[in-house]
Amino acid sequence: MRKEFNLVLRPEEVYDEPVFHQLVAGKAGFASSEALVIRQVRRSIDARGRQVKVNVSVEVFAGEEPPARVGAGMVYPDVRNSDPLLIVGAGPAGLFAALRAIELGIKPIVLERGKDVRSRRRDLAALNRRHLVDPDSNYCFGEGGAGTYSDGKLYTRSKKRGDIRRIMEILVSHGAKEDILVDAHPHIGTNKLPALVENLRQQILSAGGEIHFETKVTDLILDKSSIRGVVTEAGARVHAMGVILATGHSARDIFHLLARNKVYLEAKPFALGVRIEHDQQLIDRIQYHCRGDRGPYLPPASYSLVQQTEIGGKQRGVFSFCMCPGGFIVPAATAPGELVVNGMSPSRRDGKFANSGMVVAVELEDLKGYHQYGPLAAMVFQQEVEQAAWAAAGKTQAAPAQRLVDFVQKKESSQLLKTSYQPGLTSCDLHAILPEFVGKRLAMALPRMDPKMKGYVTNEAQLIGVESRTSSPVRIPRDKESLEHPQIERLYPCGEGAGYAGGIVSAAMDGERCAEKLIGKYRRSKLA
Repeated sequence: MRKEFNLVLRPEEVYDEPVFHQLVAGKAGFASSEALVIRQVRRSIDARGRQVKVNVSVEVFAGEEPPARVGAGMVYPDVRNSDPLLIVGAGPAGLFAALRAIELGIKPIVLERGKDVRSRRRDLAALNRRHLVDPDSNYCFGEGGAGTYSDGKLYTRSKKRGDIRRIMEILVSHGAKEDILVDAHPHIGTNKLPALVENLRQQILSAGGEIHFETKVTDLILDKSSIRGVVTEAGARVHAMGVILATGHSARDIFHLLARNKVYLEAKPFALGVRIEHDQQLIDRIQYHCRGDRGPYLPPASYSLVQQTEIGGKQRGVFSFCMCPGGFIVPAATAPGELVVNGMSPSRRDGKFANSGMVVAVELEDLKGYHQYGPLAAMVFQQEVEQAAWAAAGKTQAAPAQRLVDFVQKKESSQLLKTSYQPGLTSCDLHAILPEFVGKRLAMALPRMDPKMKGYVTNEAQLIGVESRTSSPVRIPRDKESLEHPQIERLYPCGEGAGYAGGIVSAAMDGERCAEKLIGKYRRSKLA
């Protein structure tokens, strides 16, 4: 017998397992939970009222074994002698495209400019401690892409673009905890992601696929209006039935390469701003309405804020982005001479600080002085802001920073707070670094956010710049249905870098879809 129902409980009733099981048994009409199998199906925290509640969907099995949460697993045939498909980039889009190609009987060849996930750590340490930026191995480039050394957030709004549950189950079958199937806002954590990425790699290799690290694409092999392969920095020419381009939102050299080859590109709006860092205990007190700490049952609190601003009759949103409870801020530059910050957190989210991007929408109308760069206009604009931040903070990876209230009042901070940002901070006037419309709108929006989270606007928080890699500033066009580039046959722009995804799950789904479409059209048996 199976029963399923919904409960609204206090945190201590949900996260204390014996108490939870006894409550559920009583709700199901049983005196004891001993002979029952009780599983949470869905779980979300509701902190809108003075008393925090947890909404739980639960299923109870009596006298029968429950079905497995995750299916028997995908079938990955041996494809080492099959037709090859070329995938450029080993982030979530590229890895999931490779797995889907294998399922469909095609051999993926993955080319990744960076190093394997473990080897990346040495370069990240050099970046944090010695301020050395390796252009091919950093927080953005390398196995697993930018998502690997991140919070590992797995929620997405792209529900119409693929099977979210399928992606989650693949992640669980390769090492993620089953909690990601239950939590309303699941995440994996930067400490857990590397092992999971290694498992995905091993699955691809064991089925006969190929992954080549430190292999940078420097040219395209074009035959009139069709792509037949790529040329690597070492001079190798790699041919395949088609190319899935999954290079991420920071591969500026790839955008330049496409532009040189006169491949259609489009400038794309993105968002730009800062990271804002608070003490996590303050965010907990605000969100959970508690005077002291949050207690042993609640997770570190998160938040999401948005505020409309108007300047010169033009409305523009200011919003939080990629909020990391109990996390830390990291240097995310991909080239010397630029400074970029991003946020991440471990699986337990147990750090002292909370950080979030706080960004302003940048529209194409804001790029009037950049029209000569054509489709790369937004990218050049983005890069110049990063270079200005690097110069203002002393031409190292120390980041420019300013206390929150000081920023609003346009006053340089005489002293900065402690921070999670390992390379260190330099007190700067962020208004002098950010584009004027970005700085103005941030200063306008922040005080208006305080009524939504009373105590959020304080000089015990600080802004750290710049948060500029929110999404790709370039879109590589593709047909809405076929997903193929409208000008170049067999080229399938994919994931965040092409402008069609915004996170691990949406990128993974996009990778799968591109593999399916390419293989469906160009599998050898279908060729004339």
